[in-house]
Amino acid sequence: MVFAAAAALLLSACGGPDTASQADNASPTFVFSSGAETPGMPGGTAPGTAMPGMPGIPAAVQSPEPAPANSNAVNIDNFAFVPSSLTVPVGTTVTWTNKDEEPHTVVSSDGSFHSPGMGAGAGFTFTFTKAGSFDYICSIHPFMHATVVVTP
Repeated sequence: MVFAAAAALLLSACGGPDTASQADNASPTFVFSSGAETPGMPGGTAPGTAMPGMPGIPAAVQSPEPAPANSNAVNIDNFAFVPSSLTVPVGTTVTWTNKDEEPHTVVSSDGSFHSPGMGAGAGFTFTFTKAGSFDYICSIHPFMHATVVVTP
């Protein structure tokens, strides 16, 4: 009973079939953009697009924004450092940017760098002057951890 009510509500909210053009008591048939017909199922929109009259989901909500490939950037997104491992040569300045709504920090295990608390959209940079592997965490959320590998 609850399922039937939810299905009726969903059809109502999504516009449902055009009942004026349906034969009396006929089951509605929808045609998908692929051309396949499926009784009772709405279609006609390409995958990843919004249904007519419904807003789409912003790209930022769909998945975490990756850091640009081959860059010196690390994004803090969805409570994770992206990428979780970054390899750069000595002398490189790495930039961390907080893409979350919550504050985060960047704190190395060996004490070589420590950012202040960063709100949404804030950033922190550090220049690596010696080779090595530098593990770091967010001191506010210690389950967040990553590594910068600095090559000679």
